[in-house]
Amino acid sequence: MKDLGANAIRVYHVDPTADHKGCMDAFAEAGIYLFVDLDDFPTQIQPVLSQKPLDPGVSNAAPFVKAAVRDIKAYRDSKQYRKIPIGYSAADVPGLRPMLQNYLACGDNDGERADFYSLNVYEWCGDSSYDGSGYSQLEKNATGYNIPIFISETGCREPRPRLFTDQSAIFGPDMSDTWSGAIVYEWIQEANDYGLINYGPMVDPNVSTDALDGYPRSGTATTQSPDYGNLKSQWATLSPTGVKLSAYSASARIAPPACPTSTAGGWIVNGNASLPSVGQTLDAAATASGATPTSTGAASKASASATGGGTITGSRAVAGMGLGLLGVMVGFTIWL
Repeated sequence: MKDLGANAIRVYHVDPTADHKGCMDAFAEAGIYLFVDLDDFPTQIQPVLSQKPLDPGVSNAAPFVKAAVRDIKAYRDSKQYRKIPIGYSAADVPGLRPMLQNYLACGDNDGERADFYSLNVYEWCGDSSYDGSGYSQLEKNATGYNIPIFISETGCREPRPRLFTDQSAIFGPDMSDTWSGAIVYEWIQEANDYGLINYGPMVDPNVSTDALDGYPRSGTATTQSPDYGNLKSQWATLSPTGVKLSAYSASARIAPPACPTSTAGGWIVNGNASLPSVGQTLDAAATASGATPTSTGAASKASASATGGGTITGSRAVAGMGLGLLGVMVGFTIWL
C-alpha cells in the first residue's frame, strides 16, 4: 500500500472483540489513516457510517440515517472518546443529488450534522473526461459545501485495462479545492474482479480459514497487471496540496446549506423536521398517504448530550488519494 502511494484505508467490517494493535501500529508507521464503517452486524458499533442505497422513492429513510449520525456522535461523547469524525458514505443516486448531501450537513445543531460526506461513484469509465463523465456536475453540487466531501469508492472495472484517469481531475485544479480525494475499489482480488493485488491462487475455503470465499488474505502479495501499475503511475504525477494546519482558524466558518424541501415524486423529506428518536415507530399510514414524514417522539437519551451551534468549522480536513480494500479498506487522505 505504501509503495502504491495510499495514505488511508476504508474498513468495511471489523471484529470488535479482536486485538488490532499490531495492524494499527503497522498502518501508523506507514502513515496510513483508517475510515471504519458502521456496518450491518447487530453487535457492532463503529465510528463511521456505511452506505445504504437510498433512491428517490425511499428518501424518507434519510432522517434515520441522520439520526444514526446524531446517536453515534452522542455515544462517542458519552464515552469521552476523542472527536472521531462521524460521516456517511452514500451510493451515487442522481435523483438524490444534491439533496441528501445537503440534508446531512444542514441545520443549526452540530450534534446532528455529519462531519463528512462521501459518495461511491462509478461514472468515469475508461478514458472519459471531466465533462463527459458527469464529474463536472459533482463539482457543481459540492462547491461551497461546509464539511469535507470525498469519493469513497471509484475505479470502473470495464473497459479494460483500468486507466484511473479520473484521478487527475479529482486531485487537479478542477476538483481539488472542493473534493478531499478518492478511494479506489479495491485492494484484494476477489470474484468481482476489482482487486489490485492477490495473495496467490484460489484455495478450498473449507480447508483454509484464511480464505472464507476461496481468496487468500495473507502471504506474499502479487500485483495485478496492469491495474496496479496504472494507478501508481497516475498518483505519481499528482501533487494535491490540501489545507495547511497553519491556515486553520477556529473562528473560520462556512455556513451549512439550506435544508432541502420536499418535492412531489422526488425528495420527499422535510429537511427541517425533527429527527426520529430511539424507540419511535413509523406512521405507515402517513407515509402511504404521501404526507411529509415528521418526528413526534420524545428526544432519545443518546441525543440528549448533543449540543447545537449556528455553523460549523470550515476547514476541509481531508485531502489526498485513496485505495479500497475488502474487509479493511485503505485510502490516501490527510486529516489536518
